Amino acid sequence: MQVRPLSFEALADTVTERAARLPAPEGGRLRLAVDGAPAAHPAELADAVAERLRLLGRPALRISADSFLRPASLRLEYGHQDPDAYYDGWLDANALFREVFDPLEPGGSGLVLPALRDARADRALRTAPVALPPGGVLVLDGPLLLGRWFPLDLTVHLHLSPAALARRTPAEQQWTLPAFARYQDEARPAEAADLVVRADDPRRPALVVD
Repeated sequence: MQVRPLSFEALADTVTERAARLPAPEGGRLRLAVDGAPAAHPAELADAVAERLRLLGRPALRISADSFLRPASLRLEYGHQDPDAYYDGWLDANALFREVFDPLEPGGSGLVLPALRDARADRALRTAPVALPPGGVLVLDGPLLLGRWFPLDLTVHLHLSPAALARRTPAEQQWTLPAFARYQDEARPAEAADLVVRADDPRRPALVVD
């Protein structure tokens, strides 16, 4: 295993080029995910890739998994700081399938709900569905995305070592660290992802290459 250090801009270019080279899946819409703990800032890479895809003439729809969390009454059933509940029960995976992935299947409407819930206010959003045309790309970001059977065509995992994850996670979120340790053990994202990026130093990511 080797790693290739590169700038954030070069990383975004690399992911975009990889996505642009992929043959169109059945149904014509590509589904890309940037997986990473909040401390790895997956949304920043997802935003940069989506913008580059648009410059290439590919419609790109950005969605954050944080907009598809379950209601607080369900997320916090076992308390505000339960790492197993965070791992298993915070993300509304069924809603993501129903509102995002199913419409992009062959014969689907292509109408995707970009956000379901405002988790901070704990209220449903009245967001209108958005059409993603054939040839378009869904760009999803969030933590703990792999191992959930989401139908993804390209996956990027931003890997943080345990020390870097602990160092870069704010004090009020340190309780989530056991969930990410469990994720490494059970989902093995560094093996499951198509592209793995070592992100301990946010100024100098490194792409893992075979």
